[in-house]
Amino acid sequence: MLSADQDSSHATISALNDELRRSLPNAKPGCLVMATAGVQAIGPAGVAVLVAAIRDYDEFTPDNDPHGEHDFGAMEHEGVRYFWKIDAYDRSLAFASPNPADPHVTTRVLTIMRADEY
Repeated sequence: MLSADQDSSHATISALNDELRRSLPNAKPGCLVMATAGVQAIGPAGVAVLVAAIRDYDEFTPDNDPHGEHDFGAMEHEGVRYFWKIDAYDRSLAFASPNPADPHVTTRVLTIMRADEY
């Protein structure tokens, strides 16, 4: 069972992650969006389809989102499985964020990849 502080932290992280996803295709300040070579290889139109799917993603369940942070999703496009993942780094991108619920000390990085690149 999570404490009230942990619940609050997870809810804040979820809201920040949702805000990043919903801002796509433009990353909001303090956020980066990365696409692997396999994603870039499908061209701008294919990437746009993936970005729209990530922006609109709402299939979070306890199985794929056990901490309630809305930081991972999977989808298919033209028979290929893709993943997206949001990670929270410190502002220098050297280490994990000291507090992922605090956008002042965190840079969020959303990575889009083919499942076979994982």
